[in-house]
Amino acid sequence: MASLLLAFAVVSTGLYAGFLLIFQTGIMPALARLSDEQFVAAMRRVNEEVPRAVFLAVFLAVIVFPVAALAVPTQGRSAGQIWLLVVGVVCAALNHLVTIAGNIPLNNALASSVGAPASEARAAFEARWNRFHAVRTGLALASFVLVAGASLM
Repeated sequence: MASLLLAFAVVSTGLYAGFLLIFQTGIMPALARLSDEQFVAAMRRVNEEVPRAVFLAVFLAVIVFPVAALAVPTQGRSAGQIWLLVVGVVCAALNHLVTIAGNIPLNNALASSVGAPASEARAAFEARWNRFHAVRTGLALASFVLVAGASLM
């Protein structure tokens, strides 16, 4: 059971880190080239579409599966494997904190800025959102590497 949970932990953290990395390296640079009106409309649409069932399941899984893998007793688990999993969970939890305290409030502010000039809405959103997103992408990648490393021990 512990091996299965650990495999699910690796897959979920990998999926999540990959999603955030693609957003960081492909989607946001592409959106940066749009006009203010196009950018604001596109980000509003993204913020409506992303938080759906599949994303939310993976978002939760990056915490649930590593914690479950830790909770299942196993013989022969090394201290190194335990520490990698614990630090991986901490990185995932910090990622969620950045998302909840940083990105989501900016998403909500952008959604409620209807009627404001697109240039002002973008100026209040883009740079700050990208900074938070870079931090959470780094944390998600670290979580994946740590959990994957634990699975190799």
